[in-house]
Amino acid sequence: MSWLEKLLPSKIVQTDPSERRQVPEGLWIKCPSCETVLYKTDLEHNQNVCPSCSHHHRIGARARLNAFLDAEGRYEIGQEVLPVDALKFKDSRKYPERLKEALENTGETDALVVMGGSVHSISVVVACFEFEFMGGSMGSVVGERFVRGVETAIEQKVPFICFTATGGARMQEGLLSLMQMAKTNAALTRLAKKGMPYISVLTDPTMGGVSAGFAFVGDVVIAEPKALIGFAGPRVIESTVRVTLPEGFQRAEFLQTKGAIDFISDRRELRKTIANTLAMLLRQPADAVS
Repeated sequence: MSWLEKLLPSKIVQTDPSERRQVPEGLWIKCPSCETVLYKTDLEHNQNVCPSCSHHHRIGARARLNAFLDAEGRYEIGQEVLPVDALKFKDSRKYPERLKEALENTGETDALVVMGGSVHSISVVVACFEFEFMGGSMGSVVGERFVRGVETAIEQKVPFICFTATGGARMQEGLLSLMQMAKTNAALTRLAKKGMPYISVLTDPTMGGVSAGFAFVGDVVIAEPKALIGFAGPRVIESTVRVTLPEGFQRAEFLQTKGAIDFISDRRELRKTIANTLAMLLRQPADAVS
């Protein structure tokens, strides 16, 4: 040790590398819009909306339903309906293998969760897509659970609400998947004939067969800010028509200017917004929504 080190001992005490504490992965999230580093727990408490720039991060079906529905009186619909490999489909992997992986990653048995409950004490049935389950793709189970949710709404004479987050039809089920477009529309027609409202909430992304099927046929169509909404993706369209698309094409704000969407709502205000809308559609007293 040199004479200088004896006079000025280091104030920094080095620890054994093996004893250093590791920061858990996934503790922090970088906002893709404003690049602010966010504490994951704080982001979740804010319904996955960036507190700095209000960018709407994607949110799981269960988390959305927990934030949207009243705490009391919830019940799940159609959870016993499970997917089957009717076509024995195989691409680079077998369909059952993909289903098993999706189940392990999400804890869900398919891409749609349907629950009955209430919003500000207004009874409703709500369907919500889980995008992390095979891209929220619509197969036979999604169609069947959707229809069961609509039938429950008809039986109980309550409104039906659907939150979409999907890439479209499920290719592994072929024509069986495409048939769900007609099946779900037929159920919504029965709902309309009974005079019950259907509110469609389009979140990022809403594409393919779902957008072409039931996403735009709501009595009220709402979208989250900057949600990607369309049928084919922008790159596919540009390569097909060989035309540069306008800025913001297929985003919620662009579609609102074209009249395809009634209005855009911040996720943090959506619960109150929908409750007020339902109170108006059902002609309930204004003070029914707090």
